[in-house]
This record gives sequence, structure tokens and C-alpha cells, in this order.
Amino acid sequence: MARNIEIKARIAGVAALWPAAARLADAGPTLLEQDDTFFACPHGRLKLRDQFAAGAEVIFYQRADQGGPKESFYLRVPVADPDGLRELLRQAHGQTGRVRKRRTLFLAGRTRIHLDEVEGLGEFLELEVVLQEGEAAQAGMVEARQVMAQLGITSQQLVQGAYVDLLNQAAAGHGPGA
Repeated sequence: MARNIEIKARIAGVAALWPAAARLADAGPTLLEQDDTFFACPHGRLKLRDQFAAGAEVIFYQRADQGGPKESFYLRVPVADPDGLRELLRQAHGQTGRVRKRRTLFLAGRTRIHLDEVEGLGEFLELEVVLQEGEAAQAGMVEARQVMAQLGITSQQLVQGAYVDLLNQAAAGHGPGA
């Protein structure tokens, strides 16, 4: 399985962080509209990501629900019929949530910098440092911390879990956004 090191942090605003992300970036910005549907999965997370004109994919991943930086293992497979697969997975496994976001993607070397505007939650930064086969996770964690520092992100801003968890907590009357 592919691996990366991830962090997710609550930010004051995408517009405020955009200039710093652009200075670090080798490529971008790329604007993406994403609609992620999550399904019950006993050994990780399973989601269908529809990026509309940019295509769709099903993603399975496993990672600890901690503030980070944290290691994530994932598999991605392109999908030709996202609506059909969404209904199939909903019937087979049950839908556990849906996350709609506008994502601005910058690439800084092997680090993906995501500036996310998440419907119903607010604005976030997500970093993904892509690891090479056999590379120690610690190297990616060091790099993630360096990029966090360059963007002015503190450990107090780090968020545990996934956006779908935060949305479900808010809907249940617990946590941010409630």
C-alpha cells in the first residue's frame, strides 16, 4: 500500500494562508470541488471521491485518529461511474457520512498542501508528505513539521480524525460546528 504522513489543522482562513502556501509551492494552485461519500468499513475508512470534471476514485485508507503528524496507508482506484458505485456501496455497506469541500492544492516537492473550505465545518489545512517505498515514516514527519512551521501552523491547531468525523460530531451536537 502507498503511504504518506498527514496533518490536518483548523485555520483562520484559506485566503490568509494562500500567499505562504504559494511561496512554498513548486506547482499550483489547482482548484478542486470534491464530494466524498463515506461507507461503513471495519478495518479503516472507505470513501468515494467525486471530483466531477477531474474524475472520481474510490479510496481505502488506514490511519490513527490523532493530531499528527501521522502515517496513513492508502489504496486508490479510478472510477468510471461514481453515481452507480455510490449506490452500490451504500446498499452493500451503508453510508456513514458525506463531505463536500472546495480544495486548493499546491505541491511543494513531495508535499501536497491542501487549503480546504469544508461545507458545514469551516476552513482547514491538510498536508500530505508522500513517502517512498521502504522510507522511514520519521523522515516524512520531520518534513511535515517543517512545512507546518513555514506556514505558521501550531500543534494547538491540529485536528484528530477526518472531516466526516467532525461533521458527524457536529450533527450529534458534540464538538466544533455544533
